[in-house]
Amino acid sequence: MMGKTIIAVNAGPRHGWNTDTLVNEAAKGAEAAGATVQKFDLFRLEKYTGCISCFGCKKEQNKGHCVCRDGLTPVLDAIRQSDGLIIGSPNYLSELTASFRALYERLIFQNLTYNLETPCCDPRRIPVLLLMTSNAPDTAYTGLLQGYQNTLSNFVGPTEVLVSGNTLQLKDYSKTDWPWTMFNPEAKQQRHDTVFPQECKKAFDRGAALVSKG
Repeated sequence: MMGKTIIAVNAGPRHGWNTDTLVNEAAKGAEAAGATVQKFDLFRLEKYTGCISCFGCKKEQNKGHCVCRDGLTPVLDAIRQSDGLIIGSPNYLSELTASFRALYERLIFQNLTYNLETPCCDPRRIPVLLLMTSNAPDTAYTGLLQGYQNTLSNFVGPTEVLVSGNTLQLKDYSKTDWPWTMFNPEAKQQRHDTVFPQECKKAFDRGAALVSKG
């Protein structure tokens, strides 16, 4: 019997920082549970766009497949064949990154039928773990994330959300060109040293749980 495959996607640009770390921890959890993990870093792919509204995916022969061929095509193909999806993004200006949005648009729209009886053309459901990091508190974007959770649940599969708020942005805030007086560097560091490891453990555990759900 072949093991399960989990796709892990980092929709943040900073390698080794908060979002990337949580995605990696969730991936490690999935691997510990026996899955094979394939990871994509959206900021390191070939050029791609969001949905271009060509409606090619609405033709019967392309049902459930985005026909736009670019850097996101291997990611979409891998997700379609997977047993679960881990995707993480930082919060930029009260939204997830443009890279996240590009993948999200094409992942969802290829399955949207505009048919009231069967709004999603893909009967195969896979579990999703959505991770978000933010400088703001954990509870700042509940409505935003609820919207993503509902849509992903409807068009990809049952979705859980894990948020890491009030994150550490820099190793040394004193080296910025102007004072970042909005933040307390000592408090940020303390939270990073005490709370963030707990969030990494949660990501690991949820990554492991994703395998049993797939």
